[in-house]
Amino acid sequence: MAMTTNARSVNLIRSLNSSFHFAQTTTLVNTTTTTILNIPHSPQPQQTTSDQVYGFVDTKRLFSSVNTCKLIRSTVNLSVASMEPVVDLGMWVMSSRLMEVGLVKKMVLGVIKHTVYEHFVAGADTGEVNRTVKKLWESGCDAMSHHSTVLLFHVSPPLSLDRLDSTLVSTRSRMGTSGLLASGGFDKGNGHSRSMLTRDLGPYPFTVDDESCDKNSQPILKTVESTQFLPPSSFRGGEDHSDFPVSLLKRVSGLLRWEYKNPSSYPLQWKRKTLPIFAECSAFYHTLQKPSPLTTTEEHDLELVHKRLTTICDKALESNVPVVIDAEDTSIQPGIDCFTYWATVKYNKGTKPLVYGTVQAYLKDAGQRLFETKKAADKMGLPIGFKLVRGAYMSSERKLAHSLGVESPIHNSINDTHHCFNECASYMLDEVSSGPGGLILATHNLKSGKMAARKARDLGIGKDSDKLEFASLYGMADAMSFGLRNAGFGVSKYLPFGPVSEIMPYLLRRAEENKGLLSSSNLDRHLMMQATCILLCIHNCF
Repeated sequence: MAMTTNARSVNLIRSLNSSFHFAQTTTLVNTTTTTILNIPHSPQPQQTTSDQVYGFVDTKRLFSSVNTCKLIRSTVNLSVASMEPVVDLGMWVMSSRLMEVGLVKKMVLGVIKHTVYEHFVAGADTGEVNRTVKKLWESGCDAMSHHSTVLLFHVSPPLSLDRLDSTLVSTRSRMGTSGLLASGGFDKGNGHSRSMLTRDLGPYPFTVDDESCDKNSQPILKTVESTQFLPPSSFRGGEDHSDFPVSLLKRVSGLLRWEYKNPSSYPLQWKRKTLPIFAECSAFYHTLQKPSPLTTTEEHDLELVHKRLTTICDKALESNVPVVIDAEDTSIQPGIDCFTYWATVKYNKGTKPLVYGTVQAYLKDAGQRLFETKKAADKMGLPIGFKLVRGAYMSSERKLAHSLGVESPIHNSINDTHHCFNECASYMLDEVSSGPGGLILATHNLKSGKMAARKARDLGIGKDSDKLEFASLYGMADAMSFGLRNAGFGVSKYLPFGPVSEIMPYLLRRAEENKGLLSSSNLDRHLMMQATCILLCIHNCF
């Protein structure tokens, strides 16, 4: 086994070195082809159809854990969501000044609460969420939840969906975090004490000062503490970036980039022990000039970030709740990875990770960074945990690169992104099947789920191993989730929660993603209708 792994590692390094070349020039690079991660393939398991993995034929068994009333409501909600004129009208009303009229707002929110809110949101407060979590646990699924008031929607999986294809890509954030995390197809919602920034996908908040960060830490801690009242293993913890001031993330990211490209320039005295953050093919165009050192105030703020993250991780360790830190765009991702891998070094012990980082497969350097981080963790004896997503900032990343005259960090085609995601998943499954670590596959993509499930089954990875978990948004890809659950895999649902008025950005995104016959929920609608008809027929017979 060791010989096979070493051979795969050497081949991977060679393929990555030859495949990934990032143009760091000031002239526009027009590429006509894209090279992608080329991880050597292991012997493939016997081919099966997706239905042999998911069991879609037996819809009665597929939705056996869903009561008939809930199934009917879900079918109706998804059917209405497929009517584009209805959704377009609803989105227009919710975004218009009509919502400033008290009576109109009350009526609209009332309709929303009993339709899309009911389908896509776990509840208004932690009490309602706990009831939802228990229902999910009884149905064989775990839960991940986030409060809307500290929501970071990537108007991303968040929540701002930079749609990579017609299939929504989700991320796996786990319960106990302060907001919707994501990268790959969700939104970023609203929060208090934050400035609103605007991206091509929509508005989302970033925390801008330490006071806001301190406030945002409290819902995380409260959510983690609430796990003691829930069934064992029904809860997962998570972490967004509401504890990290965005200005500090940008400054830290710039200094880390400069240090990597100019290691002899000056040491970063504030940098703590971490894991590899960059690969040679990573994007460095954000930092074209030597940045100034951190000020005394910034170093103080950096220390506060470490303290907040330490408090959260200590509480998660005490409650046995994993912490999953999400990904953002390339301008601040190095800073996020620096904090994530510092926590990984400090808290990941034994064979099971406490802290998980996130890798976005739509980035050209994703495969090489994942590989180098995994190997560095192996050398240090650390169990590394990755959440694998596709990515949420496709349009904005490309626009920025184009404006600077450099090559985009995003794969040139959706097929390249799919291939990178699947190859990274395959590589990590091989690694965790015979060693420490964990993998969260956050996806609504049936093909990716099927390929990973087949390989995991072939490697003997099941629900009891804690090595692999599939994750998706609450109310999305339910057929896929229940199919994987029935096949014996660990499945988690991502639970946004909060009052209707505060979670509107998330609902707008969900409505946009689910409208039309070609949306990712079309399969759910079709299978739910079949199951509903079967159950109603059985009911009438008796």
